[in-house]
Amino acid sequence: MKKYLFLYAVAVTALLVCGYGRYRRENRRLTQNQHALAAGIERYRTRLGQEAASVQALRLRCAEFEELRAADAAEIRRLGIKLRRLEAAARTATATKVEIRTPVRDTVVVRLRDTLVVRDTLRLFRWRDAWVRVEGAVTADSVLCRVESADTLRQVVHRIPRRFLFIRWGTKALRQEIVPSNPHTRIVYSEYVKIER
Repeated sequence: MKKYLFLYAVAVTALLVCGYGRYRRENRRLTQNQHALAAGIERYRTRLGQEAASVQALRLRCAEFEELRAADAAEIRRLGIKLRRLEAAARTATATKVEIRTPVRDTVVVRLRDTLVVRDTLRLFRWRDAWVRVEGAVTADSVLCRVESADTLRQVVHRIPRRFLFIRWGTKALRQEIVPSNPHTRIVYSEYVKIER
């Protein structure tokens, strides 16, 4: 009888230790999520002078993602992807702001109206660089303008290890670093959600 009680005590102790470890990991994950939600986006410049942004990753379970990010979950389903196969979801918003000064040149446009020749001056402008192209026309009562902007966002997700006296272990947090190739682009919003099993 004592043998069975001893085995029972060992089994219960092992279950408690495993349960304690699981709850401790869950508590750490929730604490990191609170820090990620409370911290804003960090902006900095790279060594080459490009503007970059950094944001801490959220770590959500599949059910939490479906509950808290319902619109994203619906969009993922529309793409034909099952949520349980999802590894991570990222969203980034950028804004492009360019101050342009370009000369305006006159152009004469001849139009035929009811057998009368009407001469109209149309003022054109054009400006471009490697990322933004602006073309437009200024008429007597309106302005027509076309702006094209191209950009590539480089996104890197990396882990930040825990530290204690020069010893690194585990994962303290996940961070997403975003660098736009367009120097006129400013990163307005970014989030990275990692789905955990």
